[in-house]
Amino acid sequence: MTTHVPVIIVGGGQAGLALSYCLKERGIDHLVFEKDRAGSAWRSSRWDSFCLVTPNWQCTLPGFPYRGDDPYGFMLKDEIVRYIDDYIAFFEPPLREGVEVRRLAHLEGGRGFTVETSDGDFTADSVVVAVGGYHTVTLPRMAERLPRDILQLHSSQYKNPESLPAGDVLVVGTGQSGCQIAEDLHLAGRRVHLCVGGAPRVARRYRGKDVVEWLDQLGYYDLPVHDHPLKEAIRGRPNHYVTGRDGGHDIDLRAFALEGMQLYGRLRDIADGRCVFGDDLARNLDSADQVSENIKNTIDAHIAKNSIDAPHEARYVAVWRPAGEPRDLDYRAAGITSVIWSTGFASNFRWIELPAFDGKGYPTHQRGVTTVPGLYFLGLPWLHTWGSGRFSGIARDAGFVADHIERGMRNVRRLDLTFRADERERFETLAAGS
Repeated sequence: MTTHVPVIIVGGGQAGLALSYCLKERGIDHLVFEKDRAGSAWRSSRWDSFCLVTPNWQCTLPGFPYRGDDPYGFMLKDEIVRYIDDYIAFFEPPLREGVEVRRLAHLEGGRGFTVETSDGDFTADSVVVAVGGYHTVTLPRMAERLPRDILQLHSSQYKNPESLPAGDVLVVGTGQSGCQIAEDLHLAGRRVHLCVGGAPRVARRYRGKDVVEWLDQLGYYDLPVHDHPLKEAIRGRPNHYVTGRDGGHDIDLRAFALEGMQLYGRLRDIADGRCVFGDDLARNLDSADQVSENIKNTIDAHIAKNSIDAPHEARYVAVWRPAGEPRDLDYRAAGITSVIWSTGFASNFRWIELPAFDGKGYPTHQRGVTTVPGLYFLGLPWLHTWGSGRFSGIARDAGFVADHIERGMRNVRRLDLTFRADERERFETLAAGS
C-alpha cells in the first residue's frame, strides 16, 4: 500500500527541521524522513571537544533563536545536540527517524513523485531534499599505501587524543576540521605533523568585536551567491579556519610550529615508506595570513566610512617562518602511528532519479528551487548565502522554499477548480443536447 503525503522532507538535520517548522506554520501537511536520528551529524560525526566557530547569537532556527545566557560564546557539541532536541520538543515536527529514503523518482503518467523508503512507499506532490552536501568521505588513493598497523581515520571519525595509539599523529589538511583537530592533539601533548593546504584563515576578533559581528554589519552574510565575486566557485572553496574553543581565538599554525608542531606543504604522495610533500608550505601560510589581513582591511574601511568608535589594533606579525621546505618524511622513523585525513566529503545524490543535476552531479537550482517542478533542495553550502547550510541562514531559505511550495499548492488547486468547472460545463452542454 502506498501512502500519499503532500510534502515529503528528506533529512532531519537543521535544514529539514527548519522547513518542517515553516510548513507546519502554514498548515501544510508533510513528513520528515531521517535515516538515523535527527541531527545525527552533530551527534556522531564530530569530535568530543568540537564547538561552533560562529557565535551563539547566529543560531536562529525559525521560531527558535538561541535563548541561552552566552550569545557571544560558542556552543559545544553536546549543547548543539541539546539545541536541536529542544527545537524538536518545541514544535513537534512530523518526524520519522530511522527511515531511509532509497529512491526518488517521478510518478508514472502523472504529477508528483514516488518515494521509496525502508518503511514502505510513499507519493508526494513536492519533495524537499534537505540532506546537505556532505555524504561520503573522500580519501586519496595514496592512503592505501600506508601499512595496516598505522591507524587511519577520516576527520569525521576522530573523537579525542586518548582514542589514538601512542605515538606521533599525521594530520592531512588544514580546513576547519584539520586545524581544530591538530590543535586538539597539540594541546593534549601529542606530537603532530600537519600537512598545510591552501585554506584561508581569519582572525577571531579585531578592533573590539568578533570578526563575525563585523562581517554581519558589512552585510556579508546577506550576500547572495550570484552577487559574490567568486560566484558559483565559492561553493567548492574551504572555509576560513578559526576556533570557538575556550571562548574563541585565532588558529595560528606558525605559533604551533614554535611550540613543536611539524608543518609541511601539501601531501603529494606516499611511497617507499616516505611521505612526499609539495614545496608550498611558506606560500600557503602567507596566503592564509593575507586573507585574514584583507578582511581586516575591509573592516578598517567600514569603520572609517561610518565614523565608528573602535579601538585601534596592531596588525598580525608572523611569529615563525619555515627554514626551507621539508620535501619528505620517513613515517616510521618519525614515530607516526596514526593518520587523520581531513580531506572533506563528496555528495551522493544517485538515489534521485530525476533530471535535476548538472554535469558534475550538482543540483541545478535557484535558491533551492530546481528545474524539476515540485523538487527542492535545502541546506546546501552557499545554496543562497554563506549561512544557507548553517544555523545562521537556514531560516530565510526554509521560509523561501515553504512560500514557493505554498504558492505551488494554490496554483494546483486553482487549475483543478478550473478543470472541474470546464468538465461541468461540457457535461451540462452534452446533457442539454440530449
